[in-house]
Amino acid sequence: MALTGRTALLAALGSLPVALLEPSWLGVAAVNSPLAVAMMCDYALAAPVRKLRFTRSCDTHVRQGEMAETNLQLTNTSSRPLRALLRDAWPPSNAVPRATDAARHRVDVPAGGTRELHTQLRPTRRGEAVAHSVTVRSYGPLGLISRQATHRVPGSLHVLPPFHSRRLLAAKTARLRELDGRTSALGRGEGTEFDSLRRYVPGDDTRSIDWRATARRSEVAVRTWRPERDRRVLIVLDTGRTSAGRVGDAPRLDAAMDAALLLAALASRAGDRVDLLAFDRELRAQVRGKAAPQLLPALVDGLASLEPHLVETDARGLAAEILRSTPRRALVVLLTTLDTTPVEEGLLPVLGRLTDRHTLLVASVADPRLAEMAAARGTVEKVYQAAAAHKAQAERDRTAGLLRRRGVTVVDAPPADLASALADAYLSAKAAGKL
Repeated sequence: MALTGRTALLAALGSLPVALLEPSWLGVAAVNSPLAVAMMCDYALAAPVRKLRFTRSCDTHVRQGEMAETNLQLTNTSSRPLRALLRDAWPPSNAVPRATDAARHRVDVPAGGTRELHTQLRPTRRGEAVAHSVTVRSYGPLGLISRQATHRVPGSLHVLPPFHSRRLLAAKTARLRELDGRTSALGRGEGTEFDSLRRYVPGDDTRSIDWRATARRSEVAVRTWRPERDRRVLIVLDTGRTSAGRVGDAPRLDAAMDAALLLAALASRAGDRVDLLAFDRELRAQVRGKAAPQLLPALVDGLASLEPHLVETDARGLAAEILRSTPRRALVVLLTTLDTTPVEEGLLPVLGRLTDRHTLLVASVADPRLAEMAAARGTVEKVYQAAAAHKAQAERDRTAGLLRRRGVTVVDAPPADLASALADAYLSAKAAGKL
């Protein structure tokens, strides 16, 4: 039972000193009998809230940033009409950015009647958004006093990664078709397979001329090649402390996940087998052995609840997990940092074990703010910032150079460009026959 704002105002007007000293409704009733009678009648006519019945139905999956809807069916089982304010308690930080507006409803339900209530959700975080309860405040016809109760009405919404780079998939697939021999532009690499013979045209690589076939023809014949299919691609997400660093409005891990999804979709269309694991000091997520139609749904579902962990990544443990899970030769795509200390003290000592068995590609999220700071001039403060940015970028370039000299392909791009740059690196490796 609770006083409303209207009751407090009437009490203050009717008996100001006592209302200030004793704000409870009993204190007001003691000095204002007409108001006390009105309050008692209002309370008696307010519909009871503990007898209400709720049924929830809602979407089960939604991508981060997209709209979802949850529906509540409210049944008033009492003999009095319900006039109430209802709050559907979805957590603001996980599901409803403006929970005060989106999850509150004013309802009027006749005795024995039913109402459908709809709450629009726009998830702002990945993972599981959970609602536990619904709070109802029932008012009498005068609006002087209210009854309130909380009902347990569980509900959950699985929030998936947004996959912004999906828009690039069509263009990357078109390039893949060229490499795969479905158009006339065929390439050759040490890992490619013979496809067919065709007539020589100016610009063809002379190493592709088939001299025996040419001797049997009246024209020069060249061999065409197509990249090998059914190769293995292992995508590794570093979920250690460096993945928690924010670039723009999101952690580095979010950009790495988006790039991983585009690469996985592209590689599966190329006929390659794609696996994924996430690791810092222990295995956080793993997707293995999925056929192409099930791969992307499994990856999206597996990455939904993945979060950075504020621990230093165990590089030796990571290398051991890669070698254990993928014993046969594969393209290993490691999405990690290019910061000097983690690479020189963690990755470089175990690099030989990885490159002896696998082709390694390291991709990292660059901060575009460094380029802005490096170009800044005009004040002493900006000059110091530019010098710091140049130093940070030089260290990053030196670290990338150390990796390249050991046979590692390095992709370093800002969040908006990382997915595209990583897909291009995969296509280049495919064209060169490095898979």
